[in-house]
Amino acid sequence: MSEAVKPPEQRPEHPDFWCKRFGEGVTPWDAGKVPDAFADFISRQPLPLNTLIPGCGSAWEAAHLADIGWPVTALDFSPVAIEKAREILGSAPVDLVCADFFTFAPTRPIGLIYERAFLCALPRKLWDDWGRRIAELLPSGGILAGFFFVCDQPKGPPFGILPDQLSQLLAPNFTLLEDAPVSDSIPVFAGRERWQVWQRR
Repeated sequence: MSEAVKPPEQRPEHPDFWCKRFGEGVTPWDAGKVPDAFADFISRQPLPLNTLIPGCGSAWEAAHLADIGWPVTALDFSPVAIEKAREILGSAPVDLVCADFFTFAPTRPIGLIYERAFLCALPRKLWDDWGRRIAELLPSGGILAGFFFVCDQPKGPPFGILPDQLSQLLAPNFTLLEDAPVSDSIPVFAGRERWQVWQRR
């Protein structure tokens, strides 16, 4: 069956694909906690940054940011994922939005975009659009920080990305500030994940 005729629940670019997985509890990308590298990065920032989390899923990191007083928007185009995030967040002051990242219009300037299992969930045909949208959303000095599934894995999700492919997407508009291996990856990403911080020029 070709990509063009697959039903929505078999196409990762469609919300039904993710609604089915969240509805069935098949979420191997969900660590159920805040990753160490993310917590460390946040602790090193001198001031809170208005943060956008695309493809937020269960929104553990959004809860952490809200707990320490950061303004945060958690975004997902799957209504079922949004329901799961609401359960995790409870009364936490998070702007939880069900919307498509590629058409989402923020209501306030963004200082940080957090990447976790979002790019690797996107089919490769959407990668250029992802790179452009990240650059559009962040002003000069803005930060893209998070975890990247760096490997040669064309079938997914998760879809692996090679270092030169990631550089092609980001280097025209961003400077790489941090690049480190990840010590507490969940099994689906273990040994093939990098923590990176990019700054918008």
